[in-house]
Amino acid sequence: MGESSRIADPDGLRADARRNRERILVAARAVFAEHGIDAPMATVARRAGVGVATLYRRFPTRDALVRAAFAQQMETCVRALAEALADPDPWRGFQRLIETACELQREERGFPAAFVAAFPDSTVDHARARERAERDLMTLVRRAQAAGALRADFHPSDIAVALLSHCALVNALPHDRAASRRLLAYLLQSFRADAPPRALPPPSALSLRSLPLAAGGS
Repeated sequence: MGESSRIADPDGLRADARRNRERILVAARAVFAEHGIDAPMATVARRAGVGVATLYRRFPTRDALVRAAFAQQMETCVRALAEALADPDPWRGFQRLIETACELQREERGFPAAFVAAFPDSTVDHARARERAERDLMTLVRRAQAAGALRADFHPSDIAVALLSHCALVNALPHDRAASRRLLAYLLQSFRADAPPRALPPPSALSLRSLPLAAGGS
């Protein structure tokens, strides 16, 4: 065993154990996004490239794994917002934040909603984190507006509308990244106050004939 693998981090995990834990959580988020939070633990272990015994040493129960995977997702969101606020260019920070949020929607799909439904006792902490995020987001919006980059009539609730629209697209067309990128480009251009429109990304292959219909539609 190499010296680096014996060195423990502040949480008491060796470097190799920490890497295994990270691989497991990344794999769990992908598996839960594809198959739901009831997916077999063995599926997560295979995706992570570790043995089932290793997975259970790190996460003794499914609940522990699901909670840790969601906590990792929340950390990603918090970090993205902090980086956006730290960017000296408020529009660039705002744009990257929206792009990150949409990328998470593509990767995670229904995982966050499934987590909240399955673990309602966790919604209190989630609500507190959301309140902090909303305050920070308002700060970012005001900075971008003061810089003349974000339209003056933009409201933070417009972000919720945009993300709901993108979420619906991802749920209907989970593998059509072109459609996702094009919608995001349209949204960001509509938010700008001063810049001329840029060329859009290549269009999706979607046509009206292939448009998914609502249940019961003809």
